[in-house]
Amino acid sequence: MVAAYLEHRDLVEAENEAERFFMNVVLCRVLYTHALVAAPRISLGRLRPLGPFLDDPRLGMIGVFLQLSRILPDEYPLTAGARFYLGDERGFGRLLDYGMIAPRLQQLYEWSAHELEAPGRPDCVRDGVLTYAWPFEERDVWQPPRSFPVRMARRLVPPERSG
Repeated sequence: MVAAYLEHRDLVEAENEAERFFMNVVLCRVLYTHALVAAPRISLGRLRPLGPFLDDPRLGMIGVFLQLSRILPDEYPLTAGARFYLGDERGFGRLLDYGMIAPRLQQLYEWSAHELEAPGRPDCVRDGVLTYAWPFEERDVWQPPRSFPVRMARRLVPPERSG
């Protein structure tokens, strides 16, 4: 899947803003889920002892992370801009995306590029901003919402320092 993302980036760049936005969200969720199983130190930080519970497919937690109906709109084609759809994001998805994944983006993408032998993947993130078929200059769309649960997650479970 990741190889297809990298190989067909030009096709995604031809899509509208909302489609490109969601392509980034899906890619980072897939990479995070892979790290949840293979690198809990990166994905969970000090919560890594919970890794065996969260990545056990019999318990269904991986499905929660990847359930696209929680992150993608119900209707296609998408006609509004990305910010319109951000207004629908709620609860667990917001906490996961902004509280757990966003602070780890750079480390996550660097780890997965090495792990999956896909050297182009670090180009998909810059300074903690998703940039797969997305201009860095429009990074404001990736800013975390004002949310107490997101602030608490970032404070209580910061990414571990690499090295």
